[in-house]
Amino acid sequence: MRPVTDLLLPGRTRIMGVVNVTPDSFSDGGRWLDPEAAVAHGRELAAEGADWLDVGGESTRPGSARPSEEEERARVLPVVRALAADGHVVSVDTMRATVAAEALEAGAAIVNDVSGGLADPAMPGLVAATGTPFVVMHWRGLLTDPAERPVYDDVVEEVCRELQERVDTLVDQRVDPGQLILDPGFGFSKDAGHNWELLSGLDEVIALGLPVLVGTSRKRFLGRLPSRPGAHIADDAAPTEPTARDAATAATSLLAARAGAAAVRVHEVGPTRDALSVWQLTTEAHDRRAARKDRS
Repeated sequence: MRPVTDLLLPGRTRIMGVVNVTPDSFSDGGRWLDPEAAVAHGRELAAEGADWLDVGGESTRPGSARPSEEEERARVLPVVRALAADGHVVSVDTMRATVAAEALEAGAAIVNDVSGGLADPAMPGLVAATGTPFVVMHWRGLLTDPAERPVYDDVVEEVCRELQERVDTLVDQRVDPGQLILDPGFGFSKDAGHNWELLSGLDEVIALGLPVLVGTSRKRFLGRLPSRPGAHIADDAAPTEPTARDAATAATSLLAARAGAAAVRVHEVGPTRDALSVWQLTTEAHDRRAARKDRS
């Protein structure tokens, strides 16, 4: 087993760069569907500072149709193989155990399953047998109707409870807890209010005691922000385009890092890299000043 600690350096929030090999992703609309384009994009993200590259061949936007298993394999495997051959740490974003197994053979080091092993009964067994680090996302199923409204009494409490229940079940299925990384599932079965509450309560997710991956990047709730501090959002305000949400993504990534997140998943690495660097350098300067005052 490759321990999660080998992938998550202590004292630094790592950046997972997204490589969507899909024709219908909400964030980039199929720009990287061609395998050569996807590989080139992954290399660019790594050069910009991504620690991991997350390769996925299935869009999970509400209302999207699932590709066949054969199509998903054809999209994902050449990209995983090429990026892993370069020496990059690669995760495969899939809900199918067969796709995950072949991606691991092609060089992937992590399985990132938005269903947390619920969509495919064979996934927990694969993860247990291979000892692969496994991202377990909070999941209540894929929304087939974009108009469906999720219901929570307390989204932070319920996400924590349901993640813990999922961890317990996976451990019962012989998955080592040392393999697990939690993802609170921003944007999945959650409306904008739920997402903001979850972000504000992220420390409670982290208190579950396992590494946490936060994926807010370009999500719809970041596309409807006040026009100026203190202003209100108009009820009929249209969200900005996904590619216009990278500054907000960097801000939420910084909040996640300050709360103790082990990693953040982003489409555009540069803004988040800079935001995390600013926080790191400020923290180091604060610590140096405090040390000098202690010596005086």
